[in-house]
Amino acid sequence: MEIRKRSISMASENRTYTVEDIIALPEGQRAELFDGEMVMMASPATTHQGVLVWLLVEISNHIREKKGKCQVLAAPLAVLLKDDGKNYLEPDIVVICDEKKLDDRGCHGAPDWVIEIVSPFSRKLDYGRKLTAYMEAGVREYWIVDPEKQAIVVYHPSQPDLPAVYRFGDSVKTDICEGLAIDSAPLGDIHYS
Repeated sequence: MEIRKRSISMASENRTYTVEDIIALPEGQRAELFDGEMVMMASPATTHQGVLVWLLVEISNHIREKKGKCQVLAAPLAVLLKDDGKNYLEPDIVVICDEKKLDDRGCHGAPDWVIEIVSPFSRKLDYGRKLTAYMEAGVREYWIVDPEKQAIVVYHPSQPDLPAVYRFGDSVKTDICEGLAIDSAPLGDIHYS
């Protein structure tokens, strides 16, 4: 039996939420904030988690082998894009190359690279509000990995309207980690019924 919750906006309550409201949520409940609007997050499906772990290992191994200085981290990790207390995101994977942005509360400011893995309930957010938030904050590279479409869409802030689209099976390079090109073919084999 698959257990998932829908992403639900709490904007109808006519209230501006803060990071403190996120912290006060009951254990196990996750949400994100967009300019004070709270959006509850769905529990990820097993396929989502399989894709996340595979990408995390590929990126982490590359950084370690090259003795890179960037940190790769996975959700749940707070990303506070703005220092206003009203914006709080939990990307699936982040790569942060400026260690001064990290502390025990999360990442303060834009990560260098963000990867979101699309699920049925996150599609609209990943391709819409999150894309806008990340590009405006200065994220250098934003990947949307879409298992349903078997595609990876790569955005750069210099050309947010002209993303590069790759099919599972293509080699996908990143500008963040020198020499890293991910063979995305194995992503097409990750699915659980």
